[in-house]
Amino acid sequence: MDAADQARELKFRDPARARALAEALAREVAAAGRPVEVMHVCGTHEQAIARFGLRAAFPRDLHVIMGPGCPVCVTDTPEVDEAVALAAAGARVCTYGDMLRLPGASRSLGDVQGEGGKVEVVYSVTQAVEIARARPAEDVVFFASGFETTAVATAAAILGGVPPNFSVLSAHKYVPAAMEVVARLEDTKIEGYLAAGHAATITGWEIFVPFARATGSPVVVAGFEPLDVLAALLELVRLVREERPEVVNCYPRCVTREGNRPALEKLWKVFRVVDGDWRGIARVPSGNLELRPEWAAVDARRRFRIDTALVGGTAKNELADRCLCGLIMQARKDPSDCELFGKECRPEAPVGACMVSSEGACRIWHAYGGAPDLRGVGA
Repeated sequence: MDAADQARELKFRDPARARALAEALAREVAAAGRPVEVMHVCGTHEQAIARFGLRAAFPRDLHVIMGPGCPVCVTDTPEVDEAVALAAAGARVCTYGDMLRLPGASRSLGDVQGEGGKVEVVYSVTQAVEIARARPAEDVVFFASGFETTAVATAAAILGGVPPNFSVLSAHKYVPAAMEVVARLEDTKIEGYLAAGHAATITGWEIFVPFARATGSPVVVAGFEPLDVLAALLELVRLVREERPEVVNCYPRCVTREGNRPALEKLWKVFRVVDGDWRGIARVPSGNLELRPEWAAVDARRRFRIDTALVGGTAKNELADRCLCGLIMQARKDPSDCELFGKECRPEAPVGACMVSSEGACRIWHAYGGAPDLRGVGA
């Protein structure tokens, strides 16, 4: 049986099973006797929920909110300014496509590219390394974003050997810190968390046990097919109702207790966690992944004197003050709560970071829908 046949056999999108799970979820929420509010910290989960219209199958009293699960969205303005300054100074900056239009203080990498700057979109860190090898006379900087899954790839590339003209400007973030952000908010109503299955493939599910114990909030690791999400939510609501702050792995076909040990060894050989500012949120303890001092030769921040004065421009986007991206990523607002959503703020003309990235809540809701009035339909 090939991979396609196996996927069909597993039937992760089977409508009958989805209805059965949705009915069980409704019974579980009803048994709680009150509204239940949970959060996921993954743009891919939000894509699945919106794309497959899962909120239409959620009971009205279940609120599933996206938190700070988009690494592009939480990339801070000064980090973008550093990349813009390097490009403005003549370096060739390579980055993922979602980072191109992410605004800095006054300009984005897309702006620099439009002005003739050497900015290239790549699909992997290895592609950036290949560009550096092909252009030995140029400084090539990889502006790296993403959580553990992409940070592991960056680490592996560095450990595999890179040319002397290659360096990394790290904007990598660390997933466990995303849940800590919301759990620390004094007025949070979040009672449980869906953890991202792809990140947990690297870290393992046991990493969430201290968080669950410390906060009294259960954590369920979930995959990304419709049945994955519904089954994980059913387990999460059950744990919330029974007041059991446990960690349950509902993605066992990919996630283990200990995770991918060889990948983790590579990750921690190259990176370390440090405090960092997340756009629209706050300073997050242990939220950023920084290159270790022994890798200073490939650390753009240590290798170059980055003069953000080269960013230039003083134009201020007056709409930015009305943007609710920060509150959306803190699970305090939905995209539709923002007066700019779908009007002044659209994918082709984004005001906030949440509309820039394909993993941003606003971009996802704009593409697929997902408005709160879908909740409870057919329940």
